[in-house]
Amino acid sequence: MVSQRTAVYPGTFDPITNGHTDLVSRAARVFEKVVIGIAESPHKKPLFSLEERISLTRNQLSHLGNVEVVGFSNLLVEFVQQLGATVIVRGLRAVSDFEYEFQLASMNRHLAPKVETLFLTPDEDYGFISSTLVKEIARLNGDVSEFVAEEVQRAMQQRFRQLG
Repeated sequence: MVSQRTAVYPGTFDPITNGHTDLVSRAARVFEKVVIGIAESPHKKPLFSLEERISLTRNQLSHLGNVEVVGFSNLLVEFVQQLGATVIVRGLRAVSDFEYEFQLASMNRHLAPKVETLFLTPDEDYGFISSTLVKEIARLNGDVSEFVAEEVQRAMQQRFRQLG
């Protein structure tokens, strides 16, 4: 059954940030159900395994009763269609994100014409946060406590200690 009441918010979430959490919380107010699709993305060489990213994300979003977190490794539009959803939620932090996100949305619409992409802009407190920047700060022993949950910060510190 196809539902316009279910949205998919895809990403690598390596790791989940407070910016991601803000967007998910807002999407959860708009849709009956929000599925967080965590992409396997081995080509990105993630800091955390898919299972670790799913666990950290589930823990971060456990307060949202209409949010489900699952991993996927297939084409995004196929994943969306398998779930019976018709909306992809994407965040736009800055104008620089728009061109890339517009290309993705256009390709997804070409591949699956019934799947729409909805862009949300972050709260001004989170617009500059990216997982890549957070990882770099943490790797250099910087304080990332205002960008990620405490559990995520601890997991990054532990991982960077393991990596040397």
